[in-house]
Amino acid sequence: MDELRPSSGASGLGLASLFPPGLQAIYGECRRLYPEQPNPLQVTAIVKYWLGGPDPLDYISMYRNVGCPAQEIQEHWHYVSFGLSDLYGDNRVHEFTGQDGPSGFGFELTFRLKREPDETAPPTWPAELMQGLARYVFQSENTFCSGDHISWHSPLDNSESRIQHMLLTEDPQLQPVQTPFGLVTFLQIVGVCTEELQAAQQWNGQGVLELLRTVHVAGGPWLLTDMRRGETIFDIDPHLQQERVDKGIESEGSNLSGVSAKCAWDDLSRPPEDEDDSRSICIGSHPRRLSDKDTEQIREALRRGLEINSKAVLPPISGQRQSHERPQHFFCWGGGGKWNPWVPILSSSGRSRKDSLESESSAAIVPHELVRTRQLESVHLKLNLESGTLLPLCLRGRLLHGRHFTYKSITGDTAITFVSLGVEGAFATEEHPYAAHGPWLQVLLTEELVEQMLDDLQDLTMREEPVLPKEYSWPDKKLKISILPDSAFDSPLQ
Repeated sequence: MDELRPSSGASGLGLASLFPPGLQAIYGECRRLYPEQPNPLQVTAIVKYWLGGPDPLDYISMYRNVGCPAQEIQEHWHYVSFGLSDLYGDNRVHEFTGQDGPSGFGFELTFRLKREPDETAPPTWPAELMQGLARYVFQSENTFCSGDHISWHSPLDNSESRIQHMLLTEDPQLQPVQTPFGLVTFLQIVGVCTEELQAAQQWNGQGVLELLRTVHVAGGPWLLTDMRRGETIFDIDPHLQQERVDKGIESEGSNLSGVSAKCAWDDLSRPPEDEDDSRSICIGSHPRRLSDKDTEQIREALRRGLEINSKAVLPPISGQRQSHERPQHFFCWGGGGKWNPWVPILSSSGRSRKDSLESESSAAIVPHELVRTRQLESVHLKLNLESGTLLPLCLRGRLLHGRHFTYKSITGDTAITFVSLGVEGAFATEEHPYAAHGPWLQVLLTEELVEQMLDDLQDLTMREEPVLPKEYSWPDKKLKISILPDSAFDSPLQ
């Protein structure tokens, strides 16, 4: 349970030296921005997370921001979290690793909600939204970065609003803070409509954020969220879709390198009873687990393969990191804060404090050196509808630009990576386009086959949902893809 109360702040205590240093540093940045609000209303966790409570954020402060009339920025409520960074420095929540790196997860969340004329106090639902995002970060130990998108599939305030998803960006006013426990940046949540989320998926989050900044009623320069907004930026300015998004996809491709999804694959060139068959490896009742090296390669592949101006590379199995490569990231989540059927799988800081592809349902680790790479003659891919609708994006926005796209199963360690001829380091080749390393399947598609598949998969881009199950087949390529209802993935044998 949370409670609403005025915060005391360091000035309220009168003894700043007794105030936790990490907390004091963030309060200091807030006081710089809001000197007239030293004691803002706060939502605070009654039982702190480090005492066994359910909410990772110790506090969420809520400020009244007057906006900027000169820039047509309206008055709004500004929410700031405390707890994703290291507030205390005594290892009660975060491991202290020194001042040179990030503090805790390295960031705090913020949110700017348009103030309605009749509101005298800030709504508290954004605090629960922020707690939900924080729970995911703590449970997965994956972090966020600017440009990430979050598929929520539910109005953020549980109303009938069209604002049902989120993008993340740097807060326009709060500056990064160097604390005694490391650096803290401020990432702002921006509520968006489904069409805007889809544009971010098909193109990139930063591009859509820039479009939102240019449309005042959709966010403006400070990217305010208006839950009563009934039009998308493409309704307001139809030219944005064709002139900016479509041209951006055509020239740059998509920054979405993959998703966690309901997916599976079968090796049709082996009999089902063969114990080495992918059906026993990938989707049996005791699926084998990806080795640490395979896990690292998938994560590095997702991390490195998104550079617009560089060649996409799948690193060798040894998975040597190169810190100079700038990470790009994606997040696809289920609605209502229940984290399914989609969950994020990539650390936006270029690292994860635990292996983000681990599966607790895995029965045993198969040592990397005992899992050989197998060339397959024929494969059958199985995706749920939401995964299937991303196939055109995978093909047009990724493979036609010489990149790759990965589906990572949320129910086990199955992974399906589509690669193009331009991706270096893949174990699928033009001679052997289907190759598996344990439960990880790579599918290499030529440009000619991609164009053919785009024609055949056009119905997945229609507004009307197809009748399931739906099957697509390319017999000459020995490739079959089935779009199945979610229920088909509930059984371990599928």
